Amino acid sequence: MVEIIDTTFRDAHQSLLATRLQTQDMLRIAESMDRIGFYSMEVWGGATFDVCIRYLREDPWERLRLLRERIRKTKLQMLIRGQNLVGYRHYPDDVAEKFVELAHRNGIDIFRVFDALNDVRNMETVIKKAKEVGAEVQGAIAYTTGPVFTLEYYLKKVEELLALDVDVITVKDMAGLLTPWKAYELVSEIKKTYGVPINVHTHATTGMAVATYLKAIEGGADFVDTAISPLAFGTAQPGIQTIWHAIPETLGHLDRELIHEVSRYLKRLLEEKYGGLLHKETLMVNPYVLKYQVPGGMYSNLLVQLREMKAIDKLDEVLQEIPHVREDLGWPPLVTPTSQIVGTQAVLNVLFGRYERTTQEVKNYVKGLYGRPPAPINEEIRRRIIGEEEPTTEKPANLLGPRVEECRKKLEELGYLEGEEDVVTYCLFPEVAVEFFRTRREGRTRPEIPQKAQKFKIYVNGVEFEVGVEGVDLSALKYLPQTRGTPISSSTPVSTASTPASVSVVPAPVAPTAPAASVPTGEGVVTAPMPGKILRILVKEGDEVKTGQGLLVLEAMKMENEIPAPKNGIIKKILIKEGDTVNTNDPLIEIG
Repeated sequence: MVEIIDTTFRDAHQSLLATRLQTQDMLRIAESMDRIGFYSMEVWGGATFDVCIRYLREDPWERLRLLRERIRKTKLQMLIRGQNLVGYRHYPDDVAEKFVELAHRNGIDIFRVFDALNDVRNMETVIKKAKEVGAEVQGAIAYTTGPVFTLEYYLKKVEELLALDVDVITVKDMAGLLTPWKAYELVSEIKKTYGVPINVHTHATTGMAVATYLKAIEGGADFVDTAISPLAFGTAQPGIQTIWHAIPETLGHLDRELIHEVSRYLKRLLEEKYGGLLHKETLMVNPYVLKYQVPGGMYSNLLVQLREMKAIDKLDEVLQEIPHVREDLGWPPLVTPTSQIVGTQAVLNVLFGRYERTTQEVKNYVKGLYGRPPAPINEEIRRRIIGEEEPTTEKPANLLGPRVEECRKKLEELGYLEGEEDVVTYCLFPEVAVEFFRTRREGRTRPEIPQKAQKFKIYVNGVEFEVGVEGVDLSALKYLPQTRGTPISSSTPVSTASTPASVSVVPAPVAPTAPAASVPTGEGVVTAPMPGKILRILVKEGDEVKTGQGLLVLEAMKMENEIPAPKNGIIKKILIKEGDTVNTNDPLIEIG
């Protein structure tokens, strides 16, 4: 009998709603979910931790505790990125061990552990600690395609994971690349050779997921991951309602009425609260993923990034560049954080020339600080990025010193320490954590949940158009002065003469334009190559700099981008400060 792992509270809304499902909306159906009969529920890990503190202003540890209080029968599990934990870089062993200990104490029964490079060395500390605290461990292999990813490659990874005493092998297909016949071949070969329990995880992005699951089950899979529709399909997992009808004889233990009850609740929730986050791109079948190996979430991020950079017309070029970057960097699977590393570098290559600009993460990757790639890195590219520096062959975490006590001391100094969990949160995301702790103390929240688009009508040259505005309450417009017949601007022939009386459209206020002389321009002015946030300024006014020297670090597209000096000179003026958000072409530093 195949068992079902439900992803509704984690991967489903991460894939479809940018991970914005709030704890309060989970708690209303948690007890019903508990009674359905799932083997386990994936409720934590992945991007949920970061999004909780960064955008929802919720404590992820509190979310886990509240879910555990209501979900008593069903095992709770999380996705953990090996030594990256729930972040985007490697953390020291003491942070990894403390994280696992606290996650288990707060309610996690099963740890699904993977590494973006399938470098099992990066999974070892987390797996050993999880086994030590008595948790169940799924050793996950990131499935992808490319010349090095043969059946023998995957079987070797299974052997390495079994040597660490994992309980289950998970085939983690994050992009929907696993075809039905490959699923059957891989699962049946693992089962025949090792006899270990097997879980298959896929996404419906390419439209093959249901067929893939059926062949995986035929090959001997013991578990498959599903979500509850409507939080299913698209870039998420297949819906359990559909899978139930495909194999009803093996899923008779599930309570279908409770599934329908939860499904109706989710439908209302999407209609009333989260509609602004559900975009058609995430719901459409995308066969091009099979060509470019781009996971659905990565594809959505690329769309956002290119729109912000006013370069959406470059999308096709970026998609074509991604496989070339993968090959250059030794064929990394495209899963967090390597999907961001490769995707961002592809964007930079298209916009600025191949490897003319590289992020700090790409440099660290080439230095071996993320681990051992599946294949050798292109030697010419390696020299171009890090020169004659030799990459490390050490396990990356061995190069990091302990951090837990240092973080504890810092939090005590700041006055934000309320529990052991806060120490780990600060170790993982220092800047974001401090902002979260500050808002928590002040009792403020700032959940970034776009509301359902509100509609009104405008008329252009006598033709009626219905316009939707997301995240804005238009009800207040009825209190504004009526402006019937007033054009929005002299250059835009739009009239509101036929606008309904309850909704008025008024000209947008025009921001005063600063004198041109106040904004430095010219050869010596360094501008932002893309929208982002100023993380660190590396120079001060009066410093002498040389061409190529780092001036500041700009966080953009989840990556740190060091902005270099375009020429030799003296830092004449610093036009920004750390923490500022900037747009493309905003002036940053003036060099004299």
